[in-house]
Amino acid sequence: MASARAGALRSPALPALVELIGATRRYGDVVAADEVSLALRPGEFAFLVGPSGAGKTTLLRLINREIRPTSGEIWVDGLPAHALPDRRVAELRRRVGVVFQDYKLLPRLTAVENVAFALQVSELGVSDDEARDRSLDALEAVGLADKADAFPHQLSGGQQQRVAIARAVVSQPPLLIADEPTGNLDLETAWQVMKLLEQISRYGATVLIATHNLEIVRRMQRRVLTLVSGRLVRDQPAGRTGRLAWASS
Repeated sequence: MASARAGALRSPALPALVELIGATRRYGDVVAADEVSLALRPGEFAFLVGPSGAGKTTLLRLINREIRPTSGEIWVDGLPAHALPDRRVAELRRRVGVVFQDYKLLPRLTAVENVAFALQVSELGVSDDEARDRSLDALEAVGLADKADAFPHQLSGGQQQRVAIARAVVSQPPLLIADEPTGNLDLETAWQVMKLLEQISRYGATVLIATHNLEIVRRMQRRVLTLVSGRLVRDQPAGRTGRLAWASS
């Protein structure tokens, strides 16, 4: 595949919301991502699996331009994350919603204030009234309309993660990435969170989830990308999950 000129606005490949072309990230002698190439279509839902240290978090950080690749290309909604100047990083991140394992809610803000704060950081011209209205809509969409004025410590782990999802999608980004979003949840609550993320993809967002929860991965039968030692060793399409143990890769 031909290399795109640095600073260009579109990938030369077939249309994809996210595309990695030989993406490599080194930390000294450690290779955290090793020539990873993949593409995610608009509205696609995919899992990123592999053992601890496989490079899952590194891959998500590359997509969100928290770090740059050592070599290779990373395209996100037409923007070259690998070559984007620092002054345009915020432009890319407005197109990416992020969900974390530990929620990262601001403890002194209510649920609706947490969501509104993220919206106003992303869209600087949004008024307080508009931010609250849109945040209430987002909380309603994740089933927490009645918890808008609750503080994080008044919410269960599953409810806090739902607030975090509302925060991630309130500005309707085309891409949602999640790093172990069910890691602190029991299986039943984790399943509810995953079904919510799946529903978000049905509305058109591309969703990429890094997870160790293979039971949920098996049950959902979606596309599975397996990393081992920074390399993409398996790309299983939806409905063909089969064996997921990376030891057998």
